[in-house]
Order: sequence, then C-alpha cells, then structure tokens
Amino acid sequence: MYPTHRLETRPQTTAHLAQTMTLLGMTSAELKQKIEAELATNPALELLEARRCRTCGRLLIESIPCPLCSRPHDPEASEPIVFTSSRSEYFQTQSSGTSHNISPEELPDDNMAPAVDLPSFVLRQIAPELAEEDRPIAAHILTSLDEDGLLPISPLEISRYHHVSPERVQKVRAMIQHAEPIGVGSCSPQEALLIQIEVLSDSQEMPDQIVRAIREGMDLLSRHHYTKLGKLLGVSPLEAEEISRFISTNLTPYPARTHWGSIRQGNEPSPQRYHHPDILISHLNGKMSGPLVIEILFPLKGSLRVNPLFRQVFEDAPVEKIEKWQQDLEKATLLIKCLRQRSNTMQQLLSLLTKHQREFILQGDKHLKPITRASLAQVLGVHESTVSRAVSGKTTCLPNGRIIPLSKFFERSLSIRAVIREIVGKEKEALTDTEIAERLGEMGYDVARRTVAKYRAMEGILSARTRQSMAGI
Repeated sequence: MYPTHRLETRPQTTAHLAQTMTLLGMTSAELKQKIEAELATNPALELLEARRCRTCGRLLIESIPCPLCSRPHDPEASEPIVFTSSRSEYFQTQSSGTSHNISPEELPDDNMAPAVDLPSFVLRQIAPELAEEDRPIAAHILTSLDEDGLLPISPLEISRYHHVSPERVQKVRAMIQHAEPIGVGSCSPQEALLIQIEVLSDSQEMPDQIVRAIREGMDLLSRHHYTKLGKLLGVSPLEAEEISRFISTNLTPYPARTHWGSIRQGNEPSPQRYHHPDILISHLNGKMSGPLVIEILFPLKGSLRVNPLFRQVFEDAPVEKIEKWQQDLEKATLLIKCLRQRSNTMQQLLSLLTKHQREFILQGDKHLKPITRASLAQVLGVHESTVSRAVSGKTTCLPNGRIIPLSKFFERSLSIRAVIREIVGKEKEALTDTEIAERLGEMGYDVARRTVAKYRAMEGILSARTRQSMAGI
C-alpha cells in the first residue's frame, strides 16, 4: 500500500510546489488577474464578500487591519509586525490618486524606475575610463550581447571589423567584464565565472582549486560528480562538493540573469511608475521608535473558499461530468492552499528583511546594510530562487510615502553611492575620484578609485573637471 500512496500523492505535491512558486513570483496586480480568471471559470471556487484576516481568519470591519495580527507582542520592541491585509482600496484608486492619499505629482522622483537596458547600464559605468576612440568598440561588444550577457561573436572578429589590434579589443572587453553585472561580455560561462572569482577574491577567501575546477571540471560540476571531481583536483569528494556549493551560491555563469541596477531586466515587464505597492510599511501608532508594521496586500476584498453548494451537487453529479467537476474541486482547493503558502513565505521573508534593513527604511539609502538573496534564503531554509521570485517585480511603500522596488533592499552599492552623492553635494571645490575614494576611506568604506568612478557614473554625477568648469560658469 505504501508505494501506491506515494505514487498518488507525488503529482499533487509537485503541482502544489509549482503553483506556489508561480503565485510567489506574481505582483498584487497579476495575482488579482489570476484569481479573477479562476473565479470566472471555476464554479467550485467562491469569493465571500465578508473580509477576513488572511492570517488568522478573524472577521474584519471595513478596511481596518486585523486587531489580533497587527498587535505587537511588545510595543517597545523593534520586531516588525507582519501580516497579510485585504486592503483592496489600493487597487481602486487609479483615477483619484495613489496609496496614502499621495498625488502622482507628490511622489518622489525614484518612483519612476530608470528605463535602462543592459548595454546602457554597463556603458554608463565604464564611460569615465573609456577612451573616446574606443567607444565604437565598446558599443559593438555591448550591442552584440545575447540574453545571458555573453558575447556570441569572436573578439578577433570585432578587431577585424574596426581594423584595430586584438589587444585593444581585449582591453575594452576587460573593462566591460569588470563592470556590473560582473562577467558580462565574457565569451563563455566559464570565462564569466573566472572573472567573478577574480573580483571576489579581493574581498573574500576562495576555496582551494576552484579555478581549476571551473577550467577543467565544468562537466563534472554540472553533473554533481563530486567523487570524480575530487580525483581530478586531488581533494576529497566533500571538498569538491563545497567548491560546487560556493559556485552556486556566489557566482553565476550567465551574468545578465542576475539582478543588476535598481530593477531586474530580461523577461520582466517594462519599468513603470509605481502607484499601487505590493507591500505597505508604516509606524505602529505613528511612533518612530516603535515596531514597523508590514502589510502584504492581498488584491481582493473578501475571502476565497471552496463553494459548499458545489460540493453538495458533486455528490449527485452525472457520470459524464464527474471527472470535470472533480478537476474543478481539486483546482480550487489547490489554489487556496497555494495562496496560503504564498502568504506564509512572504511574511517570513519580509519579517527578516525589514528587521535587517530597519535603518534603511527609516533613514534612507546611506543606511542600507549588505544582504544577498542567497544569505536570506539560507536563514529561511529555502532555495535562493524562492527568494528571487518573492522579490521580483514587487514594490513597497515606505513610511514616508516613497514607493521603491523591493529589490532595492539588496543593492550592495546603494549605501556607498548615497555617501558619494553626499560628499559631492557638500564639496566646495570639485573633488577627483581619488579624493572621493580617500574621503570614503576615512569614513570606513574601502573603495578603489575605479569603483568610485563607476558609482559616480551610475548616479549621473559628472567628472571633477566638468563639475569644476560648470561651477565657474
């Protein structure tokens, strides 16, 4: 009986996981469309008008948050209060304004995500160090990138096209490869990984034999043949597995698939002005020192359930409709379970994330702390792709009314760029990139001059010479 039971439950488990992951990657607006489509086509699914708490099931009054789930255990503690809310008015105000009664004119400038593609994003970083005569070469490389950020044509072909030496093309390509996302412009996944190792080795220790593992054992790595890989490298299978784990956690063979800039590019929708956030962050009772209240918006008023009348009718279903009605019941039940799992995952993730980034939420970009999706996934005990889906495309409204992509919580360079903006804003005479790097060093930031130039370009700050000449006009 046991093997039969496994065969029967495995497809349902797989369907549960697959649908949960799909729902997790949806924004509130996309989720609304998904649920409305299911309600329109599935008679077994029903939406109750009464508002109930998405977490505890308590009956709620109008748009007031759940008095149980939104209540802190300790009002003096900094632990965030996280719950799912059915505040559907945030999806019904397109003509009258935006959330928190803020008009579009009053929204901060960064509510408009920068409409920048990968070639432009990279070019902006390397422009300060790129000789004018090398710009056509850089443009050729960047516009030839495939969807993974790799270069499908030979650098020799580019050198012949522009009638320059291969060394000159390689110099430009090296600049591109060391910009964000690291490894972009590489000719192969192996080369991209080696470039990332080169950059990371400046700030953290690399596992022994990792370079050789990538150069000689990529096929063994991809197949998880750790015993054979260990023999090749002269290490134990456990050490070989550690190398593989380090690569999967810290590196990517396809640079364009990583999160770069302030938004995720690729197959996601075009950047847009954010009017309806997916998450609301506010102060408890308006007190700055108290806990933060995190509301994950559920886009529909009311509660979903399996229609009890449909269950009753199903017992007397005609033979020809039994299979179809059974499928409807299973789909409705599965959707409700997956939505509940989505809410639980989002609550756990946001509880950790907002606790870690409390200073950033309250005080601004300069106070953003380094955190990666991989490290957050490790704490939650889930795969990194789960965190990526939960973050992708979501927006959050901060207590000051500023709406930002949730991915901004993970921008590793954001705090340093904010400090650079501050330094330049206070300068009496235009500081060079070297002088800015020295100022950053005095403040505890170990940043190279080249990195300062890259971040300055990303922020749209002109070079010292140009700033100086403009100040004299």
